[in-house]
Amino acid sequence: MLARGKAGRLYVEIFEDRKALGEKAAADAARAIAACIKAKGWCSVIFAAAPSQNEFLEALSRCGIESDGIVDFSKVHAYHMDEYAGLPADAPQSFGSFLKRSIFDKVPFGRVEYLNGCAEDLEEEARRYGQLLREDPPDLVFMGIGENGHIAFNDPHVARFDDPVSVKVVSLDEICRMQQVHDGCFDSLEKVPEQALTLTVPTLFAAKRLFCMVPAATKAEAVQKTVMGEIREQVPASVMRMHHQAALYLDPDSGKKLLEAGFGKE
Repeated sequence: MLARGKAGRLYVEIFEDRKALGEKAAADAARAIAACIKAKGWCSVIFAAAPSQNEFLEALSRCGIESDGIVDFSKVHAYHMDEYAGLPADAPQSFGSFLKRSIFDKVPFGRVEYLNGCAEDLEEEARRYGQLLREDPPDLVFMGIGENGHIAFNDPHVARFDDPVSVKVVSLDEICRMQQVHDGCFDSLEKVPEQALTLTVPTLFAAKRLFCMVPAATKAEAVQKTVMGEIREQVPASVMRMHHQAALYLDPDSGKKLLEAGFGKE
């Protein structure tokens, strides 16, 4: 580990590389899932879908299928935090499709609930998914941070720390849409959908624990603002500094500006 420290209530760790980041985050997450199952019989989890989560999801899936695995995934209820509007569910860029490939089809989840971005009435779909989350409140959130500081698809222009709804339809800003091109998910900006469904900031914040995995140099500025800037809706991820139990996992690229500023040094 290169550095560790706290920003408000947010615990921050910077690892040697993406692999170490993913493995440590997965080990911490697996223990949290197991503790939750022991306490109440099941665990409800919200997953992010993005290339930034690859190492974490791969390591977490092994916690349930290796002989020394500690997670009984049959007692895990899985949700995802956002989905493009109008993109077919089987499209490779679909977040539901991504999570199926990355973890949902690798281990036997007790329950998986998908957001339907192709619903005829997106507002009704938002209400339907919000009701599911109210009936089965999330225990844990596994998330990332966007290049513009977003969490889920709460871009700065639509993020509200006091949002009155659980799930909503949003327009995506250009920085967010270009990130999907940078990540190799789409060939060009024109192919990236302009609308999406997203869980809101209060929905994510209400979980008992937040685990945020953020590798890559393209996230360095957003990470710096999240950790060292003002807590404000223009940097949605900064809200994590007020959560009672949140952890941010970085690599040397995403944590570069923090390291340069001496973060985590005595």
